[in-house]
Amino acid sequence: MLRRILPILLLTNSACGRTPPPPPAVVAPPATPVAPPAAPAVPPPAAPSPTVALVLPPADVGDIAPNFSLLDTDGKVVELGTFKGKPVVLEWFNPGCPFVKYAHEEGPLKNLAHKYAEKGVVWLAVNSSAPGREGAGKDRNVAARAAWELDHPVLLDETGLVGKHYGATRTPEVFVLDKDRKIVYHGAPDNLPGGNLAEGEGEEPYLVNALDAVLAGKPVAKTKTQPRGCSVKYADEAPH
Repeated sequence: MLRRILPILLLTNSACGRTPPPPPAVVAPPATPVAPPAAPAVPPPAAPSPTVALVLPPADVGDIAPNFSLLDTDGKVVELGTFKGKPVVLEWFNPGCPFVKYAHEEGPLKNLAHKYAEKGVVWLAVNSSAPGREGAGKDRNVAARAAWELDHPVLLDETGLVGKHYGATRTPEVFVLDKDRKIVYHGAPDNLPGGNLAEGEGEEPYLVNALDAVLAGKPVAKTKTQPRGCSVKYADEAPH
């Protein structure tokens, strides 16, 4: 009896328009999180290669004078290369040095720059004293220019790079450049560094002789002498 009733009940439900309930939804298990790909291993930084300092030999007689640009005591940029075609004197300068003081107050450099400027010679004083060292600083050099009535500029080389490139070691020390910017004289202004002449030695105005030769278009007879005076007060020079 039960076997015959069950099909009837199912038929009756279909005929009545009843939709059988949907099968239960199948829920997928949560996905297993995937780890991002590992970043490639970064090799440790290589040890820095040693820095090799480029050491240039100092400029010498016969060389073309190295060009440079420096600020003067008025804050103006002065570039050596702009004076091509004119003789130039580079004078290493330190107003705190007694030899420089003597040279400008009563010695061989008194009024000399003014005299030769009238003949077309450019004169540039270069002070390579490091900050805090003897003769350094704008104000000190402005005062010296006024006291010694210097018409030419004083250039401030506080890093000492220009002085070392020229091999300047003393003050006063001078370089004479001809009209082609070739160094034709390097050394002392004369053989009386402090006004004292060695016994048996005659006075020799090295700088004047070199300038006169250049202006006359003649070779300089004595191209190198030993500069004597105070040491240039570079930053790495041990204080005395």
